Amino acid sequence: MRPLTEEETRVMFEKIAKYIGENLQLLVDRPDGTYCFRLHNDRVYYVSEKILKLAANISGDKLVSLGTCFGKFTKTHKFRLHITALDYLAPYAKYKVWIKPGAEQSFLYGNHVLKSGLGRITENTSQYQGVVVYSMADVPLVGSHSIIKTTRTLCLFET
Repeated sequence: MRPLTEEETRVMFEKIAKYIGENLQLLVDRPDGTYCFRLHNDRVYYVSEKILKLAANISGDKLVSLGTCFGKFTKTHKFRLHITALDYLAPYAKYKVWIKPGAEQSFLYGNHVLKSGLGRITENTSQYQGVVVYSMADVPLVGSHSIIKTTRTLCLFET
């Protein structure tokens, strides 16, 4: 388990900033303590510094995981977010999409959300912006995605 390099940190923070923007600082400096990101077997873990100090006594080959897995680096050094990061990203998300219960099942099976399945959308969402998808009951659904149409374009289609 080691700290991320400058390049790894930049790539990961660019990906996370796509979803939570400038709220990235709130993710690291939390009121319940300081958290950090550590790399182990190409996976990035989000862990409290208290737990990190306790885990220093365990050898790297015996350690399976530590904290919450935020994502992994691919062989081409791209960062992929994991679903386990959703609970930490959802409260700080800048752009959110709520989908209707009828479209929720289709979305969970991997299909796109049609305009008729949208319940609400955050204002001023730009094209290809990272969004967190919620059900109408404000429960974050599987993963975080990119939006294809802007909010303005969606409003133009309605009129």
